[in-house]
Amino acid sequence: MLEKLQRFLHWEKTPKPEYDLTSQIYSELKPFRLPIILVILVFLFGTLGYIWIDDADVFSAFYQTGITFTTVGYGEMYNMSDNGRLFSIFLIVAGFAVFSLAVGVLIEVIQKGSLLPLVKERRMLYKIARLKKHFVICYHTQFTIELTNELRKAHIPFVVISPEENLEEIAKEYNYPFFIRSEPHTDLAMKKSHLSSAKGLITLSKNIADNIAIISSVRLFEKELERIPYYIMSIADKNTDVDKLLKLGADEVINPNKLMAQRATAIAKDHKVKNLLEEFLYSDTNLNIEELKVPKKSWILFKKLKESHLRDLTGCSVVGIKNKSGKFSPMPKGDVIIQPDDIVYIMGTKDGLKMTRKLLRASTKPKETKYV
Repeated sequence: MLEKLQRFLHWEKTPKPEYDLTSQIYSELKPFRLPIILVILVFLFGTLGYIWIDDADVFSAFYQTGITFTTVGYGEMYNMSDNGRLFSIFLIVAGFAVFSLAVGVLIEVIQKGSLLPLVKERRMLYKIARLKKHFVICYHTQFTIELTNELRKAHIPFVVISPEENLEEIAKEYNYPFFIRSEPHTDLAMKKSHLSSAKGLITLSKNIADNIAIISSVRLFEKELERIPYYIMSIADKNTDVDKLLKLGADEVINPNKLMAQRATAIAKDHKVKNLLEEFLYSDTNLNIEELKVPKKSWILFKKLKESHLRDLTGCSVVGIKNKSGKFSPMPKGDVIIQPDDIVYIMGTKDGLKMTRKLLRASTKPKETKYV
């Protein structure tokens, strides 16, 4: 009955991290067991002692034990006998000994320095467990700093994994909201970053071997989960390394040196021409490019592009079409026939892209097309 009520009210259970640190935290708290047990035994012994010596009621005996054991100095709660006062002296000495032991244990735990980081990491893991469709970014580099700045602007959640000892300070400096200090290619790191609910992964190591290890590990991880493939991006300084990473399973490999050379060449050809992507996509114009696969039951199939009236209805423009064989046609004309499995690249605002998706997914011709 309770489960039905929760489903009706759309209540969701708090997501739990795939890797639980509770056992490790408990192991760090084990030294406190002896002081706690001693405190309980002293309270029990003191309460029973006052009841037996002075025939006090249970509450008065318990309260007298508390103020005596903690040496707060409130005085006697009832007319205490001499034997009761001697018993109080014993409780004061016992309390001092137990508290001294507890302080020593506390200092030892603090000096060890493992408890507080574990508590912080556990809190971080619970926050990461709430993420969905996020990106896992491997290694802290200059590329990571620039990439995370852009992801924050685009409101795309991300988790940074890197092995640096001072990753917490780095995260504060560069505003990484979620971070894991670990080697990115390990199963432990994948579980802590909640990769099972992520959209994809971006590996930014300058060492090609690190990127190879991560890509291979993620592809194996997704097979174990039996989920749809992750979208994996990487970087490489050489074209040969780009080919290697693509063959190993990366969906996109960026060569920063080549991109810089292409940009510099474009500026050298005509320094007055501004970069279109930087002007429209990376600024505050709220424009995006999205690739949409035309559904098999879409009404637009085998019709001319101009018959869709996308520009008039949504304000979006078709900037490219890729057919099922992989051939890409930039800036297609209105007479192009839309074929099954075509991928259409649309540029427009967020609302316009949403309307475009709805328009292309419709199985019948929308009524709105009659009025344009």
